[in-house]
Amino acid sequence: MQKGIGIGIEDFREIIKEDCYYFDKTNYIEELIKDKTKIKLFTRPRRFGKT
Repeated sequence: MQKGIGIGIEDFREIIKEDCYYFDKTNYIEELIKDKTKIKLFTRPRRFGKT
């Protein structure tokens, strides 16, 4: 069976159950915390995260 992308799946258990790809960004968070820059810019696609 080929792995899927899991578009629209929000539950981690379901991602694992459906054998979808996932990306662990834990190390990236640590890198952001240790970074000494004063300003960090996080961009997002238009209307992303809106209710």
